[in-house]
Amino acid sequence: MTVTLHELSVLNYLQTLGAVGAFLEKAQKHFLEHNVALDEIVDTRLYPDMLPFRFQIQSVVHHSVGAIEGIRQGVFRPPSDLANHRYEELQKLVADASETLQKVTPETVNARAGADLVFEIRGNKVPFTTEGFVLSFSLPNFYFHATTAYDILRSKGAPLGKRDYLGRMRLKS
Repeated sequence: MTVTLHELSVLNYLQTLGAVGAFLEKAQKHFLEHNVALDEIVDTRLYPDMLPFRFQIQSVVHHSVGAIEGIRQGVFRPPSDLANHRYEELQKLVADASETLQKVTPETVNARAGADLVFEIRGNKVPFTTEGFVLSFSLPNFYFHATTAYDILRSKGAPLGKRDYLGRMRLKS
């Protein structure tokens, strides 16, 4: 069985972005019903030296849409705009990311298979192939931040479970 770069990246991003969007909505409903301020949620950290919920969602978006843009350009960089988004704005970022990725064709991504990609950070250039970037950097970061966002919501009492995190699986038809 051959797995394409598009399947490794875009389809995985879309599955988890769908889950993130759904668990953000479910948590929002819970917090509103229980008079928990959404501004409190976006600033929540699991531990003092960890970045807040807001950053986790911004990173989910960056390590999906930003990763595909990096694959297209051959260069990936840390995000430049980390605004103090409110909860609803974070939901929109996730929805927009899903919408953007749904328009990415397999041909566009697969054409970059085996190509070079450089991760530029603070003057350093880290060389990857596109597959190496997706499998060893982008997806691990993407899942880490999605999981951390989920964990923050759970820590604040949102009634989420594993099924909320998994999203819509790609079942055999």
